[in-house]
Amino acid sequence: MIEATVSLKSESSASVGRDRIRLLQVVAREGSISSGAKAFGLSYKAAWDALDAMANLFGRPLLTTKSGGAAGGGSVLTPTGVKVIEAYARMEAEMARVVRLLEPDLAGSGVTPLNLMSGFLMRTSARNALRGVVTSVNSDQLNAEVAVEVSASTTIFASVTNESVRSLGLCVGREAIVLIKAPFVMVALDEEGLKTSARNAIPGVVLRSETSAINAEVVIDIGGGKTLAAHISAHSAKALNIEAGTKVQALFDASHVILAID
Repeated sequence: MIEATVSLKSESSASVGRDRIRLLQVVAREGSISSGAKAFGLSYKAAWDALDAMANLFGRPLLTTKSGGAAGGGSVLTPTGVKVIEAYARMEAEMARVVRLLEPDLAGSGVTPLNLMSGFLMRTSARNALRGVVTSVNSDQLNAEVAVEVSASTTIFASVTNESVRSLGLCVGREAIVLIKAPFVMVALDEEGLKTSARNAIPGVVLRSETSAINAEVVIDIGGGKTLAAHISAHSAKALNIEAGTKVQALFDASHVILAID
């Protein structure tokens, strides 16, 4: 029996595949992220990271969450979340049908349908993957600065070669995915008069921060249902007094931004 699995990330890694869709379903069924993570066999942090990645990819929240109180907290699928789950199930069914149809054509080639499909999907280790729309492309003789609007309030700038612009077909109005490795993201307190040489200085609020003996991962809400993760030293996190609710800026150079397209 042939079974096909679908990744909804193409060049931006397979981080939104069957497992994460199932996690979304389990969280909705259990009514909270903590209960869903436990039922799924994940840590609370890993579940949050997966849900953040999905929200960044689709550009809209897939869950509505509220804190506990007199009425209690909980998590409920948004209309977008419902549609994503339904669409994913249909895509997997259609992909399985296509894979079965390909088998006779590939007979004797040494390539299986599953080899073929997996070859079409590229992966990346970038922690941050945000979908947006190209709003400008400014070029000189060798390079170009591409602006990608990832939310109504946030535009990210990438410095790429003109050859990359041509090969990716980057133009105003085209959807693109912004990739940034978490160690490239610096964190500064969002204070009046802050000056920096970083091309990207994105204001936000710390959602959560987890610190080990050496490092800290800081997840920043940058608005529009989007987040950025930064890996900084534990010393820096302590010196800046980073905690949930702290207003910060995520700083990174345009040259540290990679662009991908579907």
